[in-house]
Formats: sequence, structure tokens, C-alpha cells
Amino acid sequence: MTISFIGGGNMAKALIIGLLENGTPATQVMVVEPDANKRVQLQQEFGINVSDQLAAAAHADNIVLAVKPQQLRDIAIFLSSLLQRQLVISIAAGIRSTDLIRWLGGYNKVIRVMPNTPAQVQAGVSALYASPQVTLEQKQQAFNILEAAGTCIWLEDERQMDAVTAISGSGPAYMFYFLEAMQEAGSILGLSPEQTRILALQTMQGAAKLAAASPEQFDTLRAQVTSKGGTTEQAITAMQASQVKEHIILAIKSAAARSRELGDLLGKD
Repeated sequence: MTISFIGGGNMAKALIIGLLENGTPATQVMVVEPDANKRVQLQQEFGINVSDQLAAAAHADNIVLAVKPQQLRDIAIFLSSLLQRQLVISIAAGIRSTDLIRWLGGYNKVIRVMPNTPAQVQAGVSALYASPQVTLEQKQQAFNILEAAGTCIWLEDERQMDAVTAISGSGPAYMFYFLEAMQEAGSILGLSPEQTRILALQTMQGAAKLAAASPEQFDTLRAQVTSKGGTTEQAITAMQASQVKEHIILAIKSAAARSRELGDLLGKD
């Protein structure tokens, strides 16, 4: 299985690191990158093939489009005459598979992916949607590529991608926002920023690990920590009074709505 990445940014690097660590030979990976300094860095760091020629990407079994959404249309139009059997995997946010297929001149062996930034430390989660013409073998190849940077799930309906974008695509920012609030609260209560950073980070990591290992639902796990008349109950009561959960849900719904809007905007010719 050979893989060409068009674009050598952070997400491409994250996937390359995971692939190499999982045993993919460096000789089977290529990055097409217009920036000469980035090409040198990628070649020296990973020992992979690099090129500044877009046509070079078409020689691989799998072509990963790892560019900004605004660049994708022109790249897809260029590739359209070079595609025969390759799988095209797009990790460009907001670009729907129907629009990508149109730009590719009707070429329909396409998989759309929404990864997230923890992929940079091989702790990401990606949702994948395959066009009906993609073979089972190609679906497995795409899964193997994305799984190199974390967990993967398949979507049956591409319209679910807006919800995925709102939950996991934007989700790391929500976690960082909550950590910000914990650190500020710790400073107000007399802890140093470094002390609060350690406490907040380990608490979030530990809670996620506990939830992943438990068969219980999130609300049950929360109730198990919330002793009657205790400090946690007081904090949860204050959050409920301020409708924190309702505001979080509203924020996520707003992100999903914006994802749909961007899909409409980016898909225009």
C-alpha cells in the first residue's frame, strides 16, 4: 500500500508518524509540498519521498488530500485526469464528497474524513464516510491510515459529519476552554498556575480514562462522584443553576449549524 499526501502540514505529519510507527516502510510514503523548506524537513525527519510536483501524487494507491479547504477545488481539478484506480481520501474540513467528486470530474472512489488535532500525539479520533463506489479493501486501507493517529468510526450518512465536526472536530477547544477555567479558578483560590495545570490536566486525563474503562453511562459516573451534601454536589448545583449543560448543548448545535453553512459555501464553484 503506497500513500501520497498532498500537503505536509500538522495533520499529515501526525498520520505519517503513526504509519511509520506501525510499520509502514518510509519508501511507501510520499508528500507533495510546494514549500522547499518543509520538503527538506519532512525528508530528513522521516526518510520519506518528497516532491513539489502534484502529478507525482497520482502514482500511489492512496492519495490523502491534506490541504486547506480553499485549495482543494484547484487540486482536485488538476488530479481529475490522472485518476484510474486510486483511493482519494480528503481530510479537508467542510468539503462534501459530492462536491469533491464533481471537481474530480466524476471520479468517485472518495472517502471523506473528519480528524481532530489530538492526532498530532496519536490520540485523535476520526470519522470516515465512503462513497458507495469505494471497495471494502479500499475502506480498510483508509481505516488503517487514519487509525495510525487514533480511533476511527464509520458513518453511514454523510450528513452526520456536521455533528462529528461539532463534537470531536471542535471538541478539543471545548476541553481546553474548561481547563482554562479550572486554571483561573485555581489561581483565585491560591494555587500556582503550574500546580493547577498539573491537577486539571491529570483530572481530565484520569476521568477520560476511567470513563473509557467503565461500562457505566456518563451521568452514572458523575453521580458516583457526587456525594449528598458534599463539595461536588455544591459545584454541580451551581452549574445546573447557571444551565451550563444547556449552554454547552447550544454551543455544539451552533457549531454543527456553522459546519453545514461552511459546506454550502465551500462547495460552490
